Amino acid sequence: MSRYIARRLLLLLPTLIGIITLNFFIVQLAPGGPVDQTIARLTSQDVSTTSRIGLSTPAPTQTNAASQYVGARGLDPELIKAIEKQYGFDRPMHERYFKMLWDYFHLDFGNSYYQGRPVIDLIVERLPVSISLGLWSMLLIYMTSIPLGIAKAVRDGTAFDAWTSALIFIGYSIPSFLFAIILLVLFAGGAYYDWFPLKGLSSRDFDSLPPLDQVIDYIWHMALPVTAITIGGFATLTMLTKNLFLEEISKHYVMTALAKGLTEQRMLYGHVFRNAMLIVIAGFPAALIGILFTSTLLIEVIFSLRGLGLLGFEAILTRDYPIVFGTVFCFTFISLILTLIGDITYTLVDPRIDFETRDV
Repeated sequence: MSRYIARRLLLLLPTLIGIITLNFFIVQLAPGGPVDQTIARLTSQDVSTTSRIGLSTPAPTQTNAASQYVGARGLDPELIKAIEKQYGFDRPMHERYFKMLWDYFHLDFGNSYYQGRPVIDLIVERLPVSISLGLWSMLLIYMTSIPLGIAKAVRDGTAFDAWTSALIFIGYSIPSFLFAIILLVLFAGGAYYDWFPLKGLSSRDFDSLPPLDQVIDYIWHMALPVTAITIGGFATLTMLTKNLFLEEISKHYVMTALAKGLTEQRMLYGHVFRNAMLIVIAGFPAALIGILFTSTLLIEVIFSLRGLGLLGFEAILTRDYPIVFGTVFCFTFISLILTLIGDITYTLVDPRIDFETRDV
């Protein structure tokens, strides 16, 4: 196992470089970059833009009619060069690419174009929000899905199984972001009840509250977003748990043990559970990746939670490239580490699994 882990860690760096390279060229070649957006603000008479660049608003000129930037007609070429230098676009693309790799090697993600802060500080500030959403949601999903899946397997074919299956498929068919909107309308001051806050992760006076009240305030704010993610995510795990238990229950060793006098409860939780839960328990890291990369982003946008997903989403809209590349790097690194943890978990749950003979 140690050799397998070493091989995976050695592949970590080239995988990160490959993904960052692909995203770099895709984003750089996309139209509407930061230079274009700054030009658009200038042509709309946004005085704050020129003050940030350090130049006064220029008099109209026709000298750069052949500029490569859409909307640059009529602006002073010196101003265009100043904008390019501000965002680092005064150098060729390959130089910008190799400089980015060198900076990333030293964990220097640069500064945000528009927020004026180091990207690493923004990521460290926002990452706990996304991780807490993902972890609490996954814990609730597992705590709900595993007991429900076992109960459905034991009562397979009964009315309980049919009704719970109908509810599960209804929940599966409705996206988590739509559940979030429904919860906001029903319980966050919409047309019905005003029981929960509309947005944010804490109240304004959170720092002045006693420790116990801070915990209550945190749970109060997390209730709706975590519920929205959980409702949309437990259906697959519940049905997987049920099917795995049904498969194990039908095996010969279960019938033999029951025939020898072993109780049903001891058989279910002493033997069947360990064998059936191998895939479910070991799949926790991979499931957490799915929650972090899909559900939490939309939930953060809907509930205005200052997480990593919302940070990356806003950066894409404003073409804040340092934040875009920094969040992609962070998500990729987390994904690779959690995938490796998932493989290690398999061997801990079932020592018979050997990754040493498996190709990476």
